Amino acid sequence: MASLVEPVPLLGLCDGELDPKRYRSSFQTNKVGGLPDWLPLISRPRPSCGLCGAPSALIAQVYCPLQAAAAHHRNLHLFACSRGTCSGRPESWTALRSQSLKAEVAAARGPSRPPTKQEPSPAATDWCEQADDWGAEEVQEEVREDEESSQSEDCPPACEMLFSSHMQTLSLEEETEVHIFRPLFISVVEESELYEDEEDLEHAKELLREYEKKEGAVMAELEESGGGAAENYEKSSAKHGDAVFSRFMKTISWCPQQVLRYCRGGRPLFISSPPPSMPQAVPRCSSCGGSRTFELQLMPALVSLLQRTEQATGAELEFGTVLVYTCTSSCWTPGSKLAVEEFCFVQADPDQQLFQ
Repeated sequence: MASLVEPVPLLGLCDGELDPKRYRSSFQTNKVGGLPDWLPLISRPRPSCGLCGAPSALIAQVYCPLQAAAAHHRNLHLFACSRGTCSGRPESWTALRSQSLKAEVAAARGPSRPPTKQEPSPAATDWCEQADDWGAEEVQEEVREDEESSQSEDCPPACEMLFSSHMQTLSLEEETEVHIFRPLFISVVEESELYEDEEDLEHAKELLREYEKKEGAVMAELEESGGGAAENYEKSSAKHGDAVFSRFMKTISWCPQQVLRYCRGGRPLFISSPPPSMPQAVPRCSSCGGSRTFELQLMPALVSLLQRTEQATGAELEFGTVLVYTCTSSCWTPGSKLAVEEFCFVQADPDQQLFQ
């Protein structure tokens, strides 16, 4: 039976530059930009733009194990084409989900370090269902220190050779083809922590409920009326602004710097009106044929932080929000080395239309 408790949104905030000279990121690192870190057993895919065919750049990497599958490591990698002609169009985005059994990853890594120096692994409840801390700062700091100190002692020779070979391949092939964005750490805070106290939180929720009820009544009246009502609604919208966009701005006003919003199984935050057939617009899982559920979305504040590491000309990536829907059961074939492609729903920033 599905839980009646609304999942608590977790907000991702950029937390400083991930300097590759000081830190070596891993698949457990939450970050923006840089090069993707894959689970050891996963074949390294090279996603490309569905419009122009150019190699896609990594936009965000999220480590997000599920409580229901605590024995698995689980990642989401989001890629996009940074060419101006493709930017903002859904065909230029790719979301890949990968999973591996923790026991298999441990075996692939080889002999571990002494127990006192083991790399901390975030608990499943730190991330998704019933999460209360999506990226504890103390854990993140320990991971950074461990990643830095373990560059020479943590990996066996075979692992070091593989890593070195991979980096050489990337430097010779990928960096000449893919636009790489400056890597940044992502730290996470529970949305409710942004309110000063419970009274503020309840007051904010009540205001939002009243607002949604009011706007819902307007939309219902619009749907029941004919074209004349639509024309009147367009005129009123021009006066007070788009209702959906207004709700979006009200919701993020407590933390406008959020770059990522995670709420698996919760309600997405649309920046503009979604199509009436939104449930049908989300295709079923390409792997198992099951339904998909909303998991996370990228937010407008991320756009200004996406800075290329190389000298490149042309338009930067632009979007309003990118919603990612993943397999409800997070299906996975044991021993599989292939990442599963999930669904991205892209909405442009409404303000961009003013300049077109």
